[in-house]
Amino acid sequence: MAAALCSHFYRPSLLLLLPLLLSCLSFSFVFSDDGATLLEIKKSFSDVDNVLFDWTDLPSSDYCAWRGVACDNVTFNVVSLNLSSLNLDGEISPAIGELRSLQSIDLRENSLSGQIPDEIGDCSSLKYLDLSFNALSGDIPFSVSKLKELEFLDLSYNQLTGEIPFNVGFLQVATLSLQGNQLSGQIPSVIGLMQALAVFQRFKLQHAEWTYPSYFRKFDFHREIVSICSVIDLLDPVLVLITDVTEHCGRELNDNLLTGHIPPELGKLTDLFDLNVANNHLDGPIPDNLSSCTNLNSLNVYGNKLNGTIPPAFERLESMTYLNLSSNNLRGPIPVELSRIGNLDTLDISHNRLTGSIPSSLGDLEHLLKLNLSKNNLVGFIPAEFGNLRSVMDIDLSNNQLSGQIPQELGQLQNLLLLRVENNNLSGDVMSLMSCISLVVLNVSYNNLVGSIPTGNNFSRFSPDSFIGNPELCGYRLGSCDAPRPTERVTISKAAILGIAVSALVILLMILVTVSRPTNSVPFPEGSLDKPVSYSTPKLVILHMNMALHVYEDIMRMTENLSEKYIIGSGASSTVYKCVLKNCRPVAIKRLYSQYPQCLREFETELETVGSIKHRNLVSLQGYSLSPSGNLLFYDYMENGSLWDLLHGK
Repeated sequence: MAAALCSHFYRPSLLLLLPLLLSCLSFSFVFSDDGATLLEIKKSFSDVDNVLFDWTDLPSSDYCAWRGVACDNVTFNVVSLNLSSLNLDGEISPAIGELRSLQSIDLRENSLSGQIPDEIGDCSSLKYLDLSFNALSGDIPFSVSKLKELEFLDLSYNQLTGEIPFNVGFLQVATLSLQGNQLSGQIPSVIGLMQALAVFQRFKLQHAEWTYPSYFRKFDFHREIVSICSVIDLLDPVLVLITDVTEHCGRELNDNLLTGHIPPELGKLTDLFDLNVANNHLDGPIPDNLSSCTNLNSLNVYGNKLNGTIPPAFERLESMTYLNLSSNNLRGPIPVELSRIGNLDTLDISHNRLTGSIPSSLGDLEHLLKLNLSKNNLVGFIPAEFGNLRSVMDIDLSNNQLSGQIPQELGQLQNLLLLRVENNNLSGDVMSLMSCISLVVLNVSYNNLVGSIPTGNNFSRFSPDSFIGNPELCGYRLGSCDAPRPTERVTISKAAILGIAVSALVILLMILVTVSRPTNSVPFPEGSLDKPVSYSTPKLVILHMNMALHVYEDIMRMTENLSEKYIIGSGASSTVYKCVLKNCRPVAIKRLYSQYPQCLREFETELETVGSIKHRNLVSLQGYSLSPSGNLLFYDYMENGSLWDLLHGK
């Protein structure tokens, strides 16, 4: 009786111990299977940081506790392998296909190279595969199509080439991301059968031509089928299909090789939030019915070949905050309707072929932070209403044909950091900008501005290049406002040059007549007429302040006693020298050979008369000297050569 009772008591206990014994046997079996497979996978990695140090074959080592490994609690099969961002080099081992229970592989953000092994298609339970941000090359393996349970596939930002396998279209993944590769060829038409596809992001297809297949025509754009936001983007050669997105929806197709037009069908996506097709090769007009996307917050078509005009219907995009239509071939005027997009904070329509004047109503965009209208063919004035843009930080109106003055109202823009108006036809001064105390970048070069450059309010922080190309602008490092303009000489007409030459000739004739008179009240000195007079102390007569503080000895020292190396011209009766004065101003010294004493008094009287003549077209006489070296005349130095050279274009 007692034995039977004990037997009855221990039988359930044995039944409870049996699963434990089986699990121990199972563990031993699994280690020799999945554990060994993991060690084989490790052999293909280059573990530079030794992050897989616990992956060992020691008897006490539990592979389910290894870094990045997760196992099933009952079978102890490996179900997850997460080795992301561990700085692993090397390749993905074909042994990974032996992990038949694996549901998730995450090897993103490493430095893995080589090809994706075909054996990865043997992971029949796989639902999640992320190999993004590595250096994998070669084709996408055809065996990927065998992963019937796959829901997420991300192979983006590698160096994959070739075509997308045709049978990938039969997968029912919710996310397919292939951007940042060099894939080529056509997109498989059967991708249109991927009913579960939620995100099909951008990727590069070089030299590909693709039109959307008929499969996509069966999709309807009704909220019953597509919740919240859907995109079937028919742009060649990239397809974007977004469904079942619960919140905001955005499409980024930028930095690819897209060709063709922007499809008008996008206008049906009334919940579209963000559309970015920048840096592609799209042409044709911007569809008017994009204005039906009333929830559109950002539109970026920068760097394409779009033509036509800016749709006035954009005024209906009341939610728009960012509008970038720059670097295209858009023509026509700037629509005044753009000023009705009240929430706009960035408006960039630069580098197009826009014409007409700037609408003054743009000053109503009270939230505007950046305004770029540069590199167009705009004419007219800068609107004074821009003074109402109290939040604006950047204004670029450069490289247009704007005229008139810089509005005084711009001085009210206390938040303005950048103002560029170079290469226009603006006039007036820049004094109104003194009040823009926040300015960091200013460029008003190559206009017709006049007056002095302010020195207050940190105006000195700007480079001289910010002001060059304005002949009448002075101050700062462009030269003193009191100094004569060097450009005035450049713009002297040929008639003025002729007047200067005639005047100089008249002076020379007067000198010759004076020195050649046969009679004179002053008696001749003893000796021959050929004998020149002797001078005790040569004197330098100064007629203009430019030669102040100079004496005869200074001139002789500066020219090394009229050395031949300072000669710049000569004639039958004179030689011309160049001399640089103490104030760094050059003068021309004409040395006359006639030194007869009977001519000296009249010569001096005539020179005093000529020296008093002042005219902007006459070379002014600065002074003269009577010396043993000859009678010296000091004129303004002219750099433009002789009358002959100027009149004959030399």
